[in-house]
Amino acid sequence: MTAPTMTAPQLALARNAAEAALAVLPTSRALFAADPVIPDASTVIDGQAITARFTGAASGEVVVVVGQDLADALRESPLGELDLTAAVRPALEAAARVFGPVVLDPGQLMEPEVALSALAAKDGAVAVPLRDEQAIGAVVALALSQWPGEDPAGGLAPQQPRMAAVIGGRGGLDMLHDVEMEVSAELGRTRMSVRELLSLIPGAIVELDRAAGSPADLLVNGRLIARGEVVVVDENFGIRITEIVAPGAE
Repeated sequence: MTAPTMTAPQLALARNAAEAALAVLPTSRALFAADPVIPDASTVIDGQAITARFTGAASGEVVVVVGQDLADALRESPLGELDLTAAVRPALEAAARVFGPVVLDPGQLMEPEVALSALAAKDGAVAVPLRDEQAIGAVVALALSQWPGEDPAGGLAPQQPRMAAVIGGRGGLDMLHDVEMEVSAELGRTRMSVRELLSLIPGAIVELDRAAGSPADLLVNGRLIARGEVVVVDENFGIRITEIVAPGAE
């Protein structure tokens, strides 16, 4: 494996992108991000590659290669063949969004050799193997035609302070009052392997990490803001708020 010729900030961003993808990648193996390398035959593993282009704060292409074990598990699911591209898309999005706000295309399924070879032909291609102590379990590879904040000299320009916009005399938090946000209630969580998920049948019981009678969490865009009691309102479930969670508290 050959180390890519990139600036230290670019290599750091590439590794951050791989770690962001790993955090949401559906795998039962405990993997870690290895040192970035140039995509070549040594980074090709037995599996499937999902590739997508993105544009926005940065533009380029991202490839996630997953092992054949995951591809087989999704293809041979008791529920029928599940879409591997959809299963891996959160990892593609997480990797791309490390570079700032971007728009990702739907992506496509390819053979790993084809996807990584096409990527390696582009300038500045970099691959980050995701591995355990024995072998590579997945690969996140990138080729950016435009890095975020790129200056004419080819380096990464310092990020400029963001100014608050004013539209029609409104500024500050007033501008956000009409923005809709996703609010969800959570009874508890658990971790399950792909094997356990695929074995679920009607009537199966999934044990959560919350004692009976404990308050439910209220989350806004995935962030905990309050806790409360589960109630029924006109035949619908609801939450009676009992505690507002301070910022940064768990």
